[in-house]
Amino acid sequence: MKSFLFIAILSCWISNTSAQPTQKPPLHGKNWMAITGKPLAATAGAAIFQKGGNAVDAACSMLAATCTMWDVLSWGGETQALIYNPKTKKVIAINAMGVAPTGATIDFFKKKGYSFPPEYGPLAATTPGTPGGICLMLANYGTKSLQEVLEPAMQLAAGYPIEAQTANSIERNKVRIKEWPYSRKTFLTHPGEKSEAPEAGEIFVQKDLLITLTKMVEAEQQALQQKKSRKEAIMAAYDRFYKGDIAKEFVRGCQEQGGLITLQDLAKWKPIEEEALHTTYKGINVYKMQSWTQGPSLLQALNILENFDLKKMGYNSSQYIHTVYQAMNLSFADRDFYYGDPYMPPVEPIKGLLNKDYAKQRAALITTEQNNPAAGPGDPYPFEGKINPYLDLLKKRSFSTDSSNRQFMPAHDIRTGNSFIHSLPVDDLYMDRLWRGTTSVEAADKEGWVVSITPSGGWLPACIAGNTGVGMSQRMQSFVLDEIINPFNVVAPGKRPRVTLTPSLALKEGKPFLSFAVQGGDTQEQNLLQFFLNMVEFGMTVQQATEAANFNSNQLWLSLGGTKLEDRKPRPGSILLNNNTKEATRDELKKMGYALSFDDRTSGPINAIYFDWKHGSLWGGSSNHGEDYGIGW
Repeated sequence: MKSFLFIAILSCWISNTSAQPTQKPPLHGKNWMAITGKPLAATAGAAIFQKGGNAVDAACSMLAATCTMWDVLSWGGETQALIYNPKTKKVIAINAMGVAPTGATIDFFKKKGYSFPPEYGPLAATTPGTPGGICLMLANYGTKSLQEVLEPAMQLAAGYPIEAQTANSIERNKVRIKEWPYSRKTFLTHPGEKSEAPEAGEIFVQKDLLITLTKMVEAEQQALQQKKSRKEAIMAAYDRFYKGDIAKEFVRGCQEQGGLITLQDLAKWKPIEEEALHTTYKGINVYKMQSWTQGPSLLQALNILENFDLKKMGYNSSQYIHTVYQAMNLSFADRDFYYGDPYMPPVEPIKGLLNKDYAKQRAALITTEQNNPAAGPGDPYPFEGKINPYLDLLKKRSFSTDSSNRQFMPAHDIRTGNSFIHSLPVDDLYMDRLWRGTTSVEAADKEGWVVSITPSGGWLPACIAGNTGVGMSQRMQSFVLDEIINPFNVVAPGKRPRVTLTPSLALKEGKPFLSFAVQGGDTQEQNLLQFFLNMVEFGMTVQQATEAANFNSNQLWLSLGGTKLEDRKPRPGSILLNNNTKEATRDELKKMGYALSFDDRTSGPINAIYFDWKHGSLWGGSSNHGEDYGIGW
C-alpha cells in the first residue's frame, strides 16, 4: 500500500509542474480513484479496490469508515448517492434518507415552544438511513460481501488514532455530550480531567459500535451458511439492524433519552432506488437527487445561467459574481418554498421548476445594476399546464405578485440610497449554521462504475442510541412547522425532510464526465455550481477548480440550526468573498448593493473525479480544506 501511494502522489506533483499551481496536487489513476473526507477512510477505499472490488464496494467501505471516524456524521445518519451503471449506461439515485418518527407532528413541537424541530438530541432524530443505504447499494451493485466492505470500519471501531479535528470537536461540545449517558460513555474518555475528550493521536475505541457491526456481519455469514444468495445475505444484515436485536436496543436507547422512534418506524422504513433528475448545460447532462434534497436548485441555476455569456464576463469579475449570485438567489427562493418529500403530498412542481422556458422567465429578472433583495419564488405551475394552488399562501406570507414575471416578492424592504440593508446579523453563529458540514465520497473504476455520495447526520455532539454505539441523526431540524414557509416541507410522521445533501454526476457524449460533491450545509450547491462552471467555462483542471475562490450568498432560508424564525431568514445582499478579491471588484459590488465579508478559503471542501477519455485516465481533485484526501492507482 505504501509504495503505490508514494508513487501516485509523486507522479501528481510531476504532472502538475506546468499547470497553474495548487496547494494540493491533482490525483491521477488508470484503474481506480477513491476520495473522501478522511485519509484513513480513503485508504479503506483503496484497500477494497486492491482486493478487486468495484467503485460501489469501495464507496460503501469509505462511507462506513467515515461514519466510524465521526467525520461530521455517524452510522445513524442519512445517505444520498448517485451511481453510474456502465452496464445500463444510466444514472440511478439511492435515497437512504430517514423519516420523521411516530409522534413527530406540528402540534408536538409547537407545544414544546419550538419554531423548528430541535438541532440536537433524540428529538432531532429521523430514522437511521446509512446502514440501509450501504446494504442496498452493496447488494444491488457491489461485488464484495458486507464483511469485506465493513472490515476497515470494524478495525477502526476496535481502535484508531483519533485526529485533532475530531478530538477538539468532542472537547468543545462536552457540555452537551454529558446530557446523554451513552454519548458520555463513548466520547469522554478522561472523565473529570481538565480535558475530558480523547487526545489527538490517542487510540479511540468504540466497543459498542464494534459489537453492532459484528452483529450485522454475523447475520450475513449465517445466511450464507444457510445457502442464501450474496444479496439475500446482505439483506439479512439489514434486517438485523432494522428489525432484530440491534433495532430493539436502538429504540430502547432512543426512547430512554426522550426520543420518538419506534420499532415499527424502523421496520417500515426502506431505502429507495429512484430516478435522478437532470438538465443539460452546453451539451453536458448534469444529474442530481430528487426534490427531497436541494439538488434541483443547481439544475435550476444552470438553466438560468445558460442565458448569459459567463465566459465573456470573466472568472470572478464583478458582473460574473453578480449574475451567478442572482441566479442562485432565484433558484434558492424556489427551493425554499417548493421543495419537499416527493413520496408524500403535496406534489412538488418539479417539472415546471426544471423547464427551460421557466428558467428564461427567471433569467429575465436579473439586471446588471443592482442586487435584488426581494428575489422570491416564481410560479412554475403554468409550465406544467396547471394553476398554482398556493397563490393565497404566498400572499399571506406578505408576498406581492408581479404579474409581468410571475415572481413573488416580499412586500417590504429597507432601502437606503443604492444599498439594501437588512437588520439581521451575519455573525459566527449564523455562519456556522450556513456552513455546517458533513463529508463526501467519490469513487470510480476502470469498468466504468462511478459513485458520488454526500452522507450526513449524527454529527458531534451526537446523541448515541443506547448500547449500539450509533449516533442518531439531527436532520429533523430541516423540517418547517408552518406551511407559510414551505407547504411541501411541513413535518409529519413518515416524511423525509428537505435536506441540503447533494451529490452530483455529469455525463458528456453519453460517458461519465464529472463526479463531484461537497460538504457545507446551504453552501453546497453554491460551491458545486461554481466548481462546475470553473471547469466548463474557464477550463480549470479538477484540482484547480476544487481550490478556486468561490463566493457564497446568504440570501436564502437556512436549512439548519436556530430555534427562531430570525435565525433562519435570508440576509439580502450578504456575500462572502475570498480575501484575494480585487479592490475594484469590491467597490463595484458595494455599489450594486452588496454587503461584503471575506475569508481566505471560499471554495468549500469539494471532492471530485474528472474522466479524461482522451488519455484513458482519471483525474482526482480533493480540496485544500480540512482533511479531505484521495488515492488513485
